[in-house]
Amino acid sequence: MAVRIRMKRLGRKHRPFYRICAMDVRQPRDGRAIEELGIYDPMVADTDARAILNGERVSYWLSVGAQPTEKVKVLIKKYGANGTHLEKQREALERLKMKAPQFQAAASGEAPSEEAASEG
Repeated sequence: MAVRIRMKRLGRKHRPFYRICAMDVRQPRDGRAIEELGIYDPMVADTDARAILNGERVSYWLSVGAQPTEKVKVLIKKYGANGTHLEKQREALERLKMKAPQFQAAASGEAPSEEAASEG
């Protein structure tokens, strides 16, 4: 089975959101994924906070022969396990958490607090 690592588009019109997935090459772009490896949100203002990848799983899929698309290859180079922009990404995510307390709760899987809801 030939596997590609590519972006699966979600979101709505004029508001794209992508999941980076390992997919069988015979599946359509937005079809069934074998495994989700990360997310990419091009609408986030801070460039380094746009992509979040699971570096270990990406490395695994690359080691078993999965081929990334051109755009995903760039994201892996920057934000993968040994990425060139990992420190910048950590700083950008910290700044994002400082700005939006409800994002911090969503990232940890909790419901947003009533204080954060009343502020936003």
